[in-house]
Amino acid sequence: MDKQALGQWGEQEAEKYLLKQGYEILKRNYQKREGEIDLITKDKHMNEIVFVEVKTRRSKTFGEPEEAVTPQKVEKLQKTALNWLESHPETQLGWRIDVIAITQLSKMEITHFKNITL
Repeated sequence: MDKQALGQWGEQEAEKYLLKQGYEILKRNYQKREGEIDLITKDKHMNEIVFVEVKTRRSKTFGEPEEAVTPQKVEKLQKTALNWLESHPETQLGWRIDVIAITQLSKMEITHFKNITL
């Protein structure tokens, strides 16, 4: 599996995970000049819009997947999230940015980091 296929697989697994947790998927792969957001969802329990960055790795040789979410990446995610919110004024909910880290070892491991900008 090449890097792009691994990323797509990870996004699909993250989506399945979020659906099981009661999230609603609003948009996949939202792209603007500022950046890209893998999944835009609604957390029905918290009544919030959640912008999700998915990081997938085959191993932990080069560190944990979530370590790839740098402060610069968070800044791009925030700008892109604000762009989406501006284009959806009907969405008058709170919002946050989450990271879903997936490692494909002997079995798949999923870790969900909520509200990473605090």
